[in-house]
Amino acid sequence: MLDPKVFKAYDVRGIYPTELDEEGAYAIGRAYVEQFEPQQIAVGRDMRLSSPAMAKAVMAGAADGGADVLDVGLVGTEMVYFAVGQLELDGGVMVTASHNPKEYTGMKIVRAGALPVGGDSGLMEIRDRALISFGEPQRRGEIREENIWPAYVVRVLSFVDLDEIKPLKVVIDAANGMAGVMLPPILERLPIEAIPYFFEPDGTFPNHAPNPLLPENREFIIEKVREHGADLGVAFDGDADRCFFVDDTGEFVPGDFATTLLAESILEKHPAAKIIYDLRASWAVPEAIERAGGVPLINRVGHAFIKQRMRDEDAVFGGEVSGHYYFKEFSQADSGVVPFLLMLELISKRGRKLSEILRPLRERYFLTGELNTPVPDVDAKLEELQQRFADEGRISHLDGISVDADEWHMNVRPSNTEPLLRLNLEARSRDLMERKRDEVLAVIQE
Repeated sequence: MLDPKVFKAYDVRGIYPTELDEEGAYAIGRAYVEQFEPQQIAVGRDMRLSSPAMAKAVMAGAADGGADVLDVGLVGTEMVYFAVGQLELDGGVMVTASHNPKEYTGMKIVRAGALPVGGDSGLMEIRDRALISFGEPQRRGEIREENIWPAYVVRVLSFVDLDEIKPLKVVIDAANGMAGVMLPPILERLPIEAIPYFFEPDGTFPNHAPNPLLPENREFIIEKVREHGADLGVAFDGDADRCFFVDDTGEFVPGDFATTLLAESILEKHPAAKIIYDLRASWAVPEAIERAGGVPLINRVGHAFIKQRMRDEDAVFGGEVSGHYYFKEFSQADSGVVPFLLMLELISKRGRKLSEILRPLRERYFLTGELNTPVPDVDAKLEELQQRFADEGRISHLDGISVDADEWHMNVRPSNTEPLLRLNLEARSRDLMERKRDEVLAVIQE
């Protein structure tokens, strides 16, 4: 089974086995190799119940297409990116449905240098090839196991000075996803008091869904941070390429504020560097980057666009509101573990509670967060928004529509997968934020 709709803007994702099964996985693996002609690739998988069989099928398809395959086993998504960069491979496939519910399967596909294959960079060509029949294999590649764990642990730990990290009390929610497999060999090197929850990898997600962006999935870690009197809470998504922070009071840290702090940390080590941020972000991000002597570069949303821009600009770091953080020294790829380590180091070095570090941001920048609204006609509604707010600020169309005024700004962009509009808005005061939010939502919802 291979339903064409499983090919999304950034990856492959669908319900197993009704939209995508092993036969479809074989076809994608083979089509990927025939399209890009890699000599050697890495394949990894997450803890979902379907992933072992799906990964085996992808590897068989890739090998029949003529590529040699390194099976890196049960790993987080970033470990496939690392393997491709570290071993100088021609590409890789991670079998994962990331933060999606348990019935989903999927794949994240990259080329050499861990550059993503997305809707406008070859994924639709893979789809077209995968949907037609294949001839007999001309050459069968070799499949062998590869242990990348020791090198991976060394690499992520190289981002911080272990001697600087203090014995902080940290609650960690792995959501029965890949963080529970990835973190133990790292935690044993850290001086922190880690309080782990749901570290057993379990594709049925018996405790809560592996998507910390949804408030209901954060309730547990917020409660545990307060219960333990912890210095920090960290929640990971299913494939552990994103991490989310909760401060010592149990308050969630928005992705733009986390990007702000991480950028400051990075700029201490890389003075005057370029840093990419996405257009949904708070003013806190570019203003902090400039104060720290860096160069802020705004970019459209999406990992494929950010990773390419990082290469084009030779940027050292990129951050997205959605919790994706990208590092030049990690093949320009996103990592969930590196920002976790950097946050431990930052709190330790500043010698203050995270809530105190964040207070100036929370008192100055007032954010709506992302507000999603279904609409029957996305294009018509975007045009309506432009007509309504064109006189209030500078209009841009880098991704959806953005309005930049002196005291407030917003971005409204369409979803890649659903008839939704996503609003992010910020103002210099809470009253103004709430007023402009309600004005914009009234237009979107009418």
